[in-house]
Amino acid sequence: MRLNHSIKYSLLVVLTAGITGLASCEKFIDVVPDNVATVENAFSIRTEAEKYLFTCYSWLPSEGNYNNNPAYGAGDETWQDISFSTISQEPMSVAMGLQNATMPYFSYWQSMYQGIRDCNIFLDNVEKVVDLEPYMLRRWQGEVMFLKAYYHWYLLRMYGPIHIIDKNLPTDVTAEQVKIVRMPVDTVVNYIAGLLDSSAKLLPATIQARTTELGRITAPIAKAVKARLLVEAASPLFNGNADFTGFKNADGTLLFNTTYDKQKWVRAAAACKEAIDACHAAGIALYQFDDPIVNLPASMKTEMSIRNSVCEKWNQELIWGSSNSRMDGYMQRLACPKLDPSRLGNQDPLGQLAPTMKIVEQFYSKNGVPIEEDKTYDYGNRYTVRTISPEEADKMQVGYQTAALHFDREPRFYADISFDGAKWYMQNGTWNINARWGMNQAQKNVFGYSVTGYFTKKIVSWKFVVNEGQSTSTEAYPFPLFRLADLYLLYAEALNEAEGPGNADILKHVNLVRARAGLKTVEASWSQFSKSPSKYTNQDGLRAIIQQERLIELSFEASRFWDLRRWKRAIEEQNHIVMGWDIAGATPATYYRLKPLWTQSYQVRDYLWPISKNDLLINPKLVQNPGW
Repeated sequence: MRLNHSIKYSLLVVLTAGITGLASCEKFIDVVPDNVATVENAFSIRTEAEKYLFTCYSWLPSEGNYNNNPAYGAGDETWQDISFSTISQEPMSVAMGLQNATMPYFSYWQSMYQGIRDCNIFLDNVEKVVDLEPYMLRRWQGEVMFLKAYYHWYLLRMYGPIHIIDKNLPTDVTAEQVKIVRMPVDTVVNYIAGLLDSSAKLLPATIQARTTELGRITAPIAKAVKARLLVEAASPLFNGNADFTGFKNADGTLLFNTTYDKQKWVRAAAACKEAIDACHAAGIALYQFDDPIVNLPASMKTEMSIRNSVCEKWNQELIWGSSNSRMDGYMQRLACPKLDPSRLGNQDPLGQLAPTMKIVEQFYSKNGVPIEEDKTYDYGNRYTVRTISPEEADKMQVGYQTAALHFDREPRFYADISFDGAKWYMQNGTWNINARWGMNQAQKNVFGYSVTGYFTKKIVSWKFVVNEGQSTSTEAYPFPLFRLADLYLLYAEALNEAEGPGNADILKHVNLVRARAGLKTVEASWSQFSKSPSKYTNQDGLRAIIQQERLIELSFEASRFWDLRRWKRAIEEQNHIVMGWDIAGATPATYYRLKPLWTQSYQVRDYLWPISKNDLLINPKLVQNPGW
C-alpha cells in the first residue's frame, strides 16, 4: 500500500521538476542549499510545501526489496543461485566476502546525507508557509525531525561514527568548510536521541485518516526507533568494543568509547518501556488471526497468526510499516515456489529466496527449546528419513518421506519455512510441496529455484495466487519496519543486561511473544525439556535465550543481519559453510544429503561499512573505517 495517490504524484513532481535542487553524486556531501529561489517558491503555499514534505519521506530506503536491503541477502539467513539472473548481485557479493572500498556495495552514504539536506531545508523554511494551520505545522515539523534523525541513525548503524548535519551550510562557504569530520559514536547517538525526543512531542499518537495517511510518522514510531537506537548503542559493537581502540580522526579525536558502560543498557531499557507504553496507549497489540469466514483448526490458526503478523497489511501489531517499501509481487514471487503445477503461470513464482540449513536448525523443537538442547529430541538422527504419519496431516503429506529434521518442531518453523513433504496453506487452498528432482517444486531452469531445498513462506501473503497465463497476483503489504514483538524482545534484552534475570518483566515480555507462537513459557519449557533446565536463571543463559528468540521471531524480516552485527556474533556465525540439501537428488536417499554451497568469510572490518575511496580523496579530513 502507498501513502496515498497525492504522495505518489507529489514525489513525481518534486523529483522531475527539481524543486530540491539535487546535487551530483560527485560532491562529497551536498549540505549547501542551491536553487534558493526555487526553495522559496516551494514554501510559498501549503500545497507546494507538502510536496517538499513528501520529498523528505522519499529518501527512506526501500527495505522491502531484496535488491536494496543488505539484510535480506548479504548475511547467512538466505542463499540464492549465483547466476544473478533475477536479482541484483550486490547482496550475494557481500555475503560471499566481496565487499570493497572502491565502489562499496549498498553505499547509502550519499543518499542519506541528501535526505538530511532536504530535511534541513524543510525545517528552515516551513514556517514561511502562509496558509499552514499551527497544528499541521507542528506535525510536519515532527515528521521531518524524525526523518532527519532516522537518516542519521541509518548511517550510524552502517558506518559507525558519522558527520552530524544539524544545519545546512550557507551558500557562500568555501570548499574547505564543506570538508566535515566524523563525530564520536556517543555524540551521534545522543544527537539522534534528542531529535527523536523532540519529534515525538510534535507527532500524533495515531493516524486518523487511515485511508490516505498510513505510513506517516507517529509518536509511537519515534519512541520505538529511539528504543532501537539506544539498544544498538548499548550493544557490544558500540559499547566497550576494544576492536576499535585507537580509531580516531586526524586531529586525534577518538571516535569510539571502548570502555563498557552498563548505564547505556539502563537508558535503553527505559526507552523501550516508554515506547511500549506509547504503543499500548495507541491500541497496538500482538496480532491474532481471527477470520470469522475461515474455519481452521487451532494449529493452523496459530500458523496464520504468525504469518499474518507480517503479511496482513496495517494489522494491529504494526508500529511502523513502510508505504514506499512494500512487500509486493516481486518479493513474494522471489520467496514463493511454483505452487500450482496446473497453471501456465506457475513459471512466474521463483522460490529462490532459500533459507539456509543453519536457519532451519535455529527454530525450536515442539517443546520450545533449541533442538540440540531438547532431551526428548533425537538430534543425532535429524538428517535421516522418516515417513509422515497421520498425526502430522495438518502440516505435512501423510505417507511421504522427508527428513527427521522436519518433525516435532515449533509452530514458527512451519509458519516461516516450507520444505519437501510440507503442506502450504493459502486462501485458495492447500498445496503440496515436493521438491525432489523432477517434482513440482524442484529446479526447472538454470535460475529461479531454491538452492537449499527450503522456501521462505513467512513473507508470502496467503492471498498469493497463480493465475491463468504467465502471471501471479497477491496483496502487497507495507514492509514491517517495526512491530510490537520486536519491541518486546528489545525490552527484555535491555532489562537482562541492565539488571539481570531478577526482573520479572524480562520473561513476561518474552513469554508474550512465545504464547502467540503457541509455546509454553520459558520457565516451563526449559525446566521440563532442556538439558540445561536452569539456563534462564542466570544472565548469560537468559541472554542466549533472548537472542535466539529474536532470531526466530524476526526471521526473514531483515533483522538477523543487523542483530548479529550489534551483538558482535557475525564473525562467528558468518565464518561457516553454507549448507543445503542435494537438490539434484530424485529419491529420499539421494536428496537428503547435506551439500556445501559456499564457505563464508567474515572479518572484524566487516562490522562497519567501507566509505568510498572517492569520498576520502575529496575530503582529506574524512578517515576510513578500520580495516578498509
